[in-house]
Amino acid sequence: MPTRIEEGQLVLVISPKGKRFMHAMDLAKEIHTHDGRILMSDIAEAGYGGICRSHLGHPYRILKPTVYELIKGVKRQTQIMYPKEIGYVLLKLGIQPGCRVIETGTGSAGLTLALATYVGDTGMVYTYERREEFYKLAAKNLARVGLSHRVTQHLADIETDGFQQTEADALFLDVRVPQDCLHHIPKAVRPGAMCGFLLPTCNQVSDLLRGLEQGPFTELEALEILVRRYKTVPDRLRPEDRMVAHTGFLVFARCMEKPEPFERPAKPEAAESDPDTGVETDEGFGPPSAETDPEATE
Repeated sequence: MPTRIEEGQLVLVISPKGKRFMHAMDLAKEIHTHDGRILMSDIAEAGYGGICRSHLGHPYRILKPTVYELIKGVKRQTQIMYPKEIGYVLLKLGIQPGCRVIETGTGSAGLTLALATYVGDTGMVYTYERREEFYKLAAKNLARVGLSHRVTQHLADIETDGFQQTEADALFLDVRVPQDCLHHIPKAVRPGAMCGFLLPTCNQVSDLLRGLEQGPFTELEALEILVRRYKTVPDRLRPEDRMVAHTGFLVFARCMEKPEPFERPAKPEAAESDPDTGVETDEGFGPPSAETDPEATE
């Protein structure tokens, strides 16, 4: 039996043709569609997973939106990060309940929303934006999904002002020239914290890598993530005509307080490594190398 939806909870209302409407529950309001009016009080009674009919009798599905749908549904004035990148960022930065995370380049708050979801009520996201119009838009997007209490917004330019926080667990920069901000990072994060960066072009990645090599950063990684979907017809299974290819480069590094030169130990003949991470299972931890990474090429 579906559970009644309470005031303020988010609902995803889907038409018979697949059109989607996302709203915060307000029992006094109604949704106007091409298929007629839908009372939000009727949606509340139908509950998540239920069916609610418009006044003209058209059935609408009622669902609880996922984080993926929340990100795709933000109102935007800027390009947001795609979910395909956000998922890897969350895992790579180690985001979990209780984390204190710094983000720069709030934009429309797509990544901010995801970070705020996973740090939970015991964590906090500190996000910086230098443009006031994006700062205000992000505030509205966060309030709309009920996550404002997990985010501290700053209207500031970190290149000149730096960060107000210290001992953060992770940090992510989405700015035009991140290498100009690297000197602020060691004071803002705890030793060993993971840092991530998003850049659109190869030459920007090269400039950032040069900057990272000059500072207290180790375990550098640069990558892009591609998604190719398949047509879901069992008898004619094949890739779709279009794919989500390059949308940006991700760069990651670990910020160390006093970095030391890292040399990977010689690999014993009997050692085995994880095919996904390149970590030797009986010799300790280390970043993937050409010897252990199955995707590496000569």
